[in-house]
Amino acid sequence: MKERLERMRNGKGFIAALDQSGGSTPKALKLYGIDESEYSNDTEMFDLIHKMRTRIIKSPAFSDKEIVGAILFEQTMDRKIDDKYTADFLWEEKGVLPFLKVDKGLEELEDGVQVMKPIPGLDDLLSRANERHIFGTKMRSVIKKASQAGIAKVVDQQFEVADKIIAAGLVPIIEPEVDIHNVDKAECETILKNEIKKHLDKLPETSNVMLKVTLPTVENFYEDLTKHPRVVRVVALSGGYPRKEANEILAKNKGVIASFSRALTEGLSAQQSDDEFNKDLAEAIKEIYEASVK
Repeated sequence: MKERLERMRNGKGFIAALDQSGGSTPKALKLYGIDESEYSNDTEMFDLIHKMRTRIIKSPAFSDKEIVGAILFEQTMDRKIDDKYTADFLWEEKGVLPFLKVDKGLEELEDGVQVMKPIPGLDDLLSRANERHIFGTKMRSVIKKASQAGIAKVVDQQFEVADKIIAAGLVPIIEPEVDIHNVDKAECETILKNEIKKHLDKLPETSNVMLKVTLPTVENFYEDLTKHPRVVRVVALSGGYPRKEANEILAKNKGVIASFSRALTEGLSAQQSDDEFNKDLAEAIKEIYEASVK
């Protein structure tokens, strides 16, 4: 664990978010050129998304030179690439640290936020994650309004679940996403950072977390959190920004690296030849890497 923690803390590169789940998979497949008419049930749909993820991970462009971690969906963790479980393939063949998305989606909007739904069977899932050699986890909430009470609720819940993940020997990525369309986005981020700081300062020295945040309105807004002793890494989600714009904003934020999903796979297609696919993926990875290590 020490070697892997050091790799995440100081490794150059970014995190590839390959964790689209049930709700977001049809959209991800459509962007990849696979229409809903091409599959008739969830089994076929998840087979197709695993095929897409396998193509990305096995690409020569996907390596530890630019990528330090990859976030997986639960089903992906339980599937194999070339007779190895996905997490083992990532670490042993690619030198990339595997993370697992553990949340079960979002509750309805209340107090300007969407907290996470309950996570039944979390202890069993974390136990399986350890068996599959997962390094860390990821869980997402969403903030739609500068509500002090709502944002505090989001952060309280994130750290409460993070405690269980840390106790299981894994490193949690806390992701309180601020919607990029919020008219009061900057105010949301100010409240959010203050709430996060309160919790970070209470963590024991043996506890480590990562933070996944929306690209901020104010440049270098999260720079102080990148230096907090309890924070392994601060990563940023693309949040719906096109890759070019996301990279431009990211490059202005010291110490923050990318954890992009849509921005990483933008322009990739099932219809491309392997040469075309690998070329476009290599260009995307290069651009995101350069914005991350500025």
